[in-house]
Amino acid sequence: MERVNDYLLQILSDGDVIVLGCSGGPDSMALMDILLKIRKNMNISIICAHVNHKLRVESDDEMVWLEKFCKKHNVIFEKMIINNYGDDNFHNEARNIRYNFFEDLVRKYNAKFIMTAHHGDDLIETILMRIVRGSTLTGYAGFNKFTLKDGYSIVRPLVYVTKEDILEYNKKHKIDYAIDKSNFSDKYTRNRYRKVVLPFLKNEDKNVHLKFLKYSNCLVDCDFYLEKETEKLFKTLYNDKYIDITKFKELDSVIQNKIINNLLKNYYEEDLILISDVHTDLIKSLVYSNRSNSSIYLPNSVKVIKSYDKLYFERETEQIDSYEIELEDYANLPNGKNIKLIDSSDVNDNFYCRLDSKDVVLPLHVRTRKSGDRMKVKGLNGSKKVKDIFIDSKVPISQRDLWPVVVDSKENIVWLPGLKKSKFDVPKNKKCDIILKYY
Repeated sequence: MERVNDYLLQILSDGDVIVLGCSGGPDSMALMDILLKIRKNMNISIICAHVNHKLRVESDDEMVWLEKFCKKHNVIFEKMIINNYGDDNFHNEARNIRYNFFEDLVRKYNAKFIMTAHHGDDLIETILMRIVRGSTLTGYAGFNKFTLKDGYSIVRPLVYVTKEDILEYNKKHKIDYAIDKSNFSDKYTRNRYRKVVLPFLKNEDKNVHLKFLKYSNCLVDCDFYLEKETEKLFKTLYNDKYIDITKFKELDSVIQNKIINNLLKNYYEEDLILISDVHTDLIKSLVYSNRSNSSIYLPNSVKVIKSYDKLYFERETEQIDSYEIELEDYANLPNGKNIKLIDSSDVNDNFYCRLDSKDVVLPLHVRTRKSGDRMKVKGLNGSKKVKDIFIDSKVPISQRDLWPVVVDSKENIVWLPGLKKSKFDVPKNKKCDIILKYY
């Protein structure tokens, strides 16, 4: 445990405030004891952050015991009691609740560190579980000893030692702690690794946890380098919420995976545990498929859409299926765009439309497409299906249902904003009394 103490002395300074995640178990109480000993010679403040998950009959008694301990040792005690869980993944939800609670305390006390009692055996278990389950380069590293966050750092100083080291320390220094009996149940995957795999590895090398720490640090260093390289390339192929598939295919596979993983982080944040290398492979299969338009669904209603040479990531929410708006001076559309009646313009592209009120039946309406819609396209003989115009213009499938269709009161399609003009469009050099702009 001397190495833990030395490491803490390296990073701590007078005046530092530490939020210590403390369950009252042997690991966190050992870390509490080390910090209390350091406090005798250094001006540091310790905030004991305790989460009562209400999953065991002993939980309330342990909370009361820990609060008394903190009062006796002049440590600020903060608690959170959880009565209900709503997530199917209990461990993921519990972790998120704990760290949100810790972050609230960081802000409340202007703390410099969050410290948790994860030790070397925990690191081994985490790495092995990720390898078996499948993960990313970051995930395979397990967890970091030191993680710099916005305004504070998360530190796991016990990563240098094993559970056995901690129990010996507690016995030597007569440290009281609570025992969570669920840690011995074969119901949980981690416990099975702890009871079966770890003894085998330690029999091979009693300091195997340090080998895993070295492995973890190596992956973290590689990931840091790749992250810097990925950031440079990301700016060249990600634009307006989509990936340029053509440019993406030119990249090395390792960088491709990193880009996908970074995008998934944005959508999953605290739920990133739900994502594995299986999902990365699914996305890459979508990219390289021969279909121009296709999509896949990921956990938590995240949808990845391939539309021609673009790859979109979006979270599905309840959307408007159809709409119809009477067009007067201005219309704000469900797709985030607008159509506005303007006085004049010299622009003649498909984002502007000129009409003569004598040629159409007012009022005009903006609506979504209907089955069988056809439009008499300007410059063409006859009519063309709106569906085919969408396909020819490579409009993503996800955007077609909400794309505005401007019609007159006789259902004549007079304009597909941004795509095509109809035979009703008036040339710039001829009289018109209606000019519309789409933006």
